Amino acid sequence: MFERFTQDARSVVRGAVGHAEDSGARVVDAEHLLLALLDREASRASFALAALGLDRHKDAVRGELRAARRRAGLSRAETDALAGLGIDVSEIVSRVEEAHGVGAMSGDRPGKGWWTGRRAFGRGAKETLEGALRAAVSLHDRHIGDEHILLALTARPGLPAEILADHGVTHAALTRVLHGDTRAAG
Repeated sequence: MFERFTQDARSVVRGAVGHAEDSGARVVDAEHLLLALLDREASRASFALAALGLDRHKDAVRGELRAARRRAGLSRAETDALAGLGIDVSEIVSRVEEAHGVGAMSGDRPGKGWWTGRRAFGRGAKETLEGALRAAVSLHDRHIGDEHILLALTARPGLPAEILADHGVTHAALTRVLHGDTRAAG
């Protein structure tokens, strides 16, 4: 599948690996793909994000991703569901970090020296890249671009889609910006 990726899409994947390595994450996940997309300039995805106004909120999105990783990557919906069961995620994070240090729940503990090899792709990243392929195929595009990765992130339930939607970047809005109302991505 990687041979069908454009240079922009390949840069996103390499950037995601870099973000995972920089944070000490064990695997590359969907959140790392989003961070790499936020780094892009002069690509279809970056233009779409700018058209939807996200270029003014990139730092906020990065901050929201960092805060979520401290909660072990739980989305707001998951945190709310646990709260409905009487489980205060913020309290758990505080107690764990008090005992084990900041970032203990995220698995991102830079400087621990436990990993020196190539990062594997986690389920979220794999599903996003598969979704990018499906988006390209459904749009009859021959290659997979960074815009297809972005579309896949917004189509897949989870933290990146939730954070992007909070800033007005939804699958429907992206489809409109990228392809007008006449085409729909799956």
